[in-house]
Amino acid sequence: MAAAKKIVLPVDGKKNILITSALPYVNNVPHLGNVVGSVLSADVFARFCRARGYQTLYICGTDEYGTATETKALEEGVTPQELCDKYYKIHSEVYEWFNISFDHFGRTPTQQQTDISQDIFLKLHKNGYLKEETTLQPYCETHSSFLADRFVEGTCPKLLDDGKPCAYPDARGDQCDKCGNLLNPLELINPKCKLDGATPVPRDTTHIFIELDKLQPAITKWFEESSQQGLWSSNGIHITQSWLNEGLQPRGITRDLKWGTKVPLDGYENKVLYVWFDACIGYVSITANYTDQWEKWWRNPERVKLYQFMGKDNVPFHTVIFPGSQIGTGDKWTQLNMLSTTEYLNYEHGKFSKSRGIGVFGTNAKDTGIPSDVWRYYLLARRPETSDSEFEWDGFIDANNNELLKNFGNFVNRVIKFANAKYESVVPEWTKYTETAFENHKKEVNAALAQYNEELEAVKIRAALATVLRVSSLGNSLLQHNKLDNKLAAEEPDKAAAVIGLALNQIHLLASLIEPYMPETTTSILKMLNKDLLIIPDVWQADSIAPSHKIGQAALLFSVIKAEKEQEWRELFGGEAQKKAKAEQAAKAAAKKAEKDKKKLAKKEKAAKGKAGGVEAAKVGGVEAAEKGASEQLPAGETAVDQVTKGVEQVVLPSS
Repeated sequence: MAAAKKIVLPVDGKKNILITSALPYVNNVPHLGNVVGSVLSADVFARFCRARGYQTLYICGTDEYGTATETKALEEGVTPQELCDKYYKIHSEVYEWFNISFDHFGRTPTQQQTDISQDIFLKLHKNGYLKEETTLQPYCETHSSFLADRFVEGTCPKLLDDGKPCAYPDARGDQCDKCGNLLNPLELINPKCKLDGATPVPRDTTHIFIELDKLQPAITKWFEESSQQGLWSSNGIHITQSWLNEGLQPRGITRDLKWGTKVPLDGYENKVLYVWFDACIGYVSITANYTDQWEKWWRNPERVKLYQFMGKDNVPFHTVIFPGSQIGTGDKWTQLNMLSTTEYLNYEHGKFSKSRGIGVFGTNAKDTGIPSDVWRYYLLARRPETSDSEFEWDGFIDANNNELLKNFGNFVNRVIKFANAKYESVVPEWTKYTETAFENHKKEVNAALAQYNEELEAVKIRAALATVLRVSSLGNSLLQHNKLDNKLAAEEPDKAAAVIGLALNQIHLLASLIEPYMPETTTSILKMLNKDLLIIPDVWQADSIAPSHKIGQAALLFSVIKAEKEQEWRELFGGEAQKKAKAEQAAKAAAKKAEKDKKKLAKKEKAAKGKAGGVEAAKVGGVEAAEKGASEQLPAGETAVDQVTKGVEQVVLPSS
């Protein structure tokens, strides 16, 4: 019988770090931008905290309630529960393949979610921060139902910062994905019901609103303190400040839906809590599903620091609505300390699109045959921290072949192969020999180590990864400057042993530094070293691998990706637009050839008129003869071009 998993709880006197990544909607498959923007970034920080010896809890789960789920369920012809079960499994498998180290990956439709959400709601109600309002809401007369925000789509009415209209044609009734503004569905220009395309009409309905205007002074005070002390990402500060500058307004927190947390008030039996009111409460309820001692994490601000990771479109709900709800209850809460947000990751200078088959999604990254560690490295090295970044296939291949294989992999492989060959895999007595250059080398490594720790403590994920590669480069320089080879081993054995001993210890340190980014690579290195993971120190002493220690055999950490893979993958993940363009190009070429052959055939037939038909026809042969036969059998109203075009279209494979 497997041992029960140890529950992680805060410990007095230690750093207690609570980490969340934005709860992914359960109605779709995550693409690479979704992965790096929240769960992968949070995973790096969680792994770093554990490697520093901090008491660390990393919580996430699927956000399953709300309009988006009901909409997708209708599209797929299943119940919301069936849809959620399907996509929860997909999300779990994707994150498992990417080696995301959640302490618990849960779901929102639980009794704990209901209990905690309703408790917060009722305390807000008791404290005078909720009010009832009758409002106009879109109503679809075609299927006789009020429409939740996301069931309405239309053109965005908002103005951009430069004063020009946004005019995004596919804005949803709750938010515009182009300009980021929250919307009221009745604001949309040319609104349409998402289910049947009918134009909705406004009708009265009664809902509960949270009075954010009353809470604004307390929210502003909290924001100013937390954003400065926690060193929030600049876009998180800017987005929150913009909301506060505009002045917070009451926002509806109930909806006319069936799939969600029930509103705990008489007369609201057919309504549920708005998903963006109770989605952030999901972090708390998922923790409560992990341990019944959840309050030690969530009601312990003196001892626990909360770090939250997300894309920029999720910011207001984590920095205004959820903190406002916490404040409004009057209870003691662990609140956001450090906010780490990202911009957008684009795909080959365009957008990811599942419907059009554009871009790499979590379910097909593994189809390339490239290990998840390489994907993790590339995504994190291009993490869109301060501006949008691009996923590009040539950059992906270059990162593997040059940054990983030629730098990091070369250092590790060269040292361990040398130790295998020259010392029969037994670490030589290397501590007797020293020289100033070795001490200077250790100082350089320690300076990089201090920078790495400082960068990751501040959640500067890209910068810290670059620092890891610098430590690896220092290792390669150690080998090059001392000319580690057979000659050195033969003529200066003590020096050669000292170089190998120092390098092996540096590899042990590198295994720990790279572990937050590339955990499987670390596992491989530790197997070669025959050592356990080293806690990331403040100062590297270079003494974790002593003389006489028996190491394992060298093995390649990375393999070359051939250049031709770039075009293959670009076509595979290029989407319908690229496939259609390629098919059209092929059709045009085939049609042009068919017309040319037809004219050539007609010219030969004219020249052959009056001559012996059998002999001359035999000279035409090949394609021309085939085209002649085809032209005689064309259906009425169709040309040879039509036929060839159809033939090409038939061999174009549909996207997955």
